[in-house]
Amino acid sequence: MLLKLVLFILILCTYDISCEENAERNQMNDANGDKNKDKSCGCDKLSRKKDDQDAEVDDVVIETEGEPEITHLKVGEKFSAKMVLIPAGPFKMGTDNSPVPPADGEGPLRTVTLDDYYIDETEVSNEQFEQFVDETGLITEAEKFGNSFVLENFISEKTKKDISQAVAQAPWWLPVDKASWRYPEGLDSDIRKRMDHPVVHVSWNDATAYCKWAEKRLPTEAEWEKAARGGLKDRLFPWGNKPNPKDQHRMNIWQGEFPKTNTEEDGYSSTAPVLTYEPNKYQLYNMVGNVWEWVQDWWTIDHSANPVENPSGPKTGTDKVKKGGSYLCHKDYCYRYRCAARSQNTPDSSASNLGFRCAADKLPKYLQPEEISKHTEL
Repeated sequence: MLLKLVLFILILCTYDISCEENAERNQMNDANGDKNKDKSCGCDKLSRKKDDQDAEVDDVVIETEGEPEITHLKVGEKFSAKMVLIPAGPFKMGTDNSPVPPADGEGPLRTVTLDDYYIDETEVSNEQFEQFVDETGLITEAEKFGNSFVLENFISEKTKKDISQAVAQAPWWLPVDKASWRYPEGLDSDIRKRMDHPVVHVSWNDATAYCKWAEKRLPTEAEWEKAARGGLKDRLFPWGNKPNPKDQHRMNIWQGEFPKTNTEEDGYSSTAPVLTYEPNKYQLYNMVGNVWEWVQDWWTIDHSANPVENPSGPKTGTDKVKKGGSYLCHKDYCYRYRCAARSQNTPDSSASNLGFRCAADKLPKYLQPEEISKHTEL
C-alpha cells in the first residue's frame, strides 16, 4: 500500500512538473511565435521573376522609359513632408530571439554604428506621390505590367469574376488588372478619399525614382531599424514589448482569423492615414504595420556578429529588403510587424500593402527652415 502511495505521489509530481513546463512553453510560444512554423501572409511570394513558380501570372516584358527628370520642388502644403534627424551613434540591430524561422535572417544581435541622417516622419502619402507623378510623368511598374497584387477580401465581385489566377502558396493574393497606386483594388476603386494614406503598388524602382526627385534616398536597412527602435534597446516594437500598451492600439495590423475575418479592432481594415497612432520617441509614425517599407539593401541572411559601421548590405542580389510589416500581418501568419523583422521582394514587385518612406544624409534645401519661411512669407 505504501509503495502504491509513493508511486502515485511521484506520478502526480511528474504530472504537475509537466503541466508547468507545458504552460511555460505555451506562454513562450504565445509571446514569441512558433519557430517551427514557416507561415506567411504570402506577400514575399509576389515576385515578378520569370523563373518564379510561386506567382502563377503571365510573363510581361517591360520597356524601359528611363529615369524621370528631376524638377525643382515647390514647397507647399502638398509637399510638407517633415524629416526627423536621427543622431549618430551605435545601436543594437537584429535579435537572437527571433520568433520566425532562421530563413528570415533577423539574427544575430549585433552592434551597428551609424552617422547621423534624416528620415521622413511618415510613409510617403498618395498626395505626395501624386505631386511627383504630376511633375515627372512617371509610369509606375505596376502600370507597365498592367496588373498588381491585391488581397482577395478587398476586391469587388465584379472585378473578381474576371480573375482566373492566384498565387500558388498564398491563394488569397490575386493579380488584379489595372491595379496601381491610383486604383488600389482595380479600376472600380480610387484614392480620392485616401490622399493622406500611404501610397501602395510602388516597386523598389518606383520608390527610388521618387526619392531621387525629392532630393532624398531610401534608408538603409540599418537606418530604418535604428529609426524604428526610437532609442529603445532590444524591444519587439517601436514603443516596447507590449503590442497594445495600456490597451491602446499603436499599429495597423490584422485582427481576427487571417485571411478570412478582420475584426478591425485597431480601426482599419486596410491602410490607415500616415499620421495615425502615437509616434515613437523619435516622433516617427507607423514604423510597423500599415504598409511594408522598401529600404536600400539587397537581401541577405548572412550577417556577422561583429560590430560594423554604416552597413549598406551586399553589392548585388536578386531581392530587395522591406521592413515593418503591414495591415495584413497577423501573428499566426506573419509575425513580422516588429523592429527586427524583415522580408523581401524583387525590385519590380508591387502589392496593395507595399510602400516606402525616404531618408537623406542632409536635409534637402527646400525643407530647411529658411526656405520654408520664404515660402510662408509669399
